[in-house]
Amino acid sequence: MTTVAFDDLPGLAGTSLGVSEWLDVTQARIDLFADATDDHQWIHVDPERARSGPFGGPIAHGYLTLALVIPLWTNLFDVPDVTTKVNYGLNRVRFPAPVPAGARIRLSGTLVSVEQIGGGGAQITADVVVEIENGTKPACVAQPVFRFYR
Repeated sequence: MTTVAFDDLPGLAGTSLGVSEWLDVTQARIDLFADATDDHQWIHVDPERARSGPFGGPIAHGYLTLALVIPLWTNLFDVPDVTTKVNYGLNRVRFPAPVPAGARIRLSGTLVSVEQIGGGGAQITADVVVEIENGTKPACVAQPVFRFYR
């Protein structure tokens, strides 16, 4: 984990943050996400039917993979002397490969830019990649934008 003080953020543009710990993407997690979002497409929640589908088994929702960027990010990067951390948005996101149920994923990231913003805050843009253990393509490539305030 990379831990830095708020005042040190401006000099970190271009810094690689390494990789997070692995996170399990279980069928139970996929089912909970389906319930939370009311997206019960069979490719995600019906393991028996999904075995004969295009991926040979159930896969995580793309938006579940994207949502898991947050816990993976907090495992990768921390600014402990801020009071508020806000997900400001995404500049881009793609899902090159599906995450099979039962797979493990982790996040790597690089800080692209750090800008001062009003209210005494900093806006951080990062390039992140969600890797699937033993996968040949990433599950997700994205450019999230975060805002940190003291």
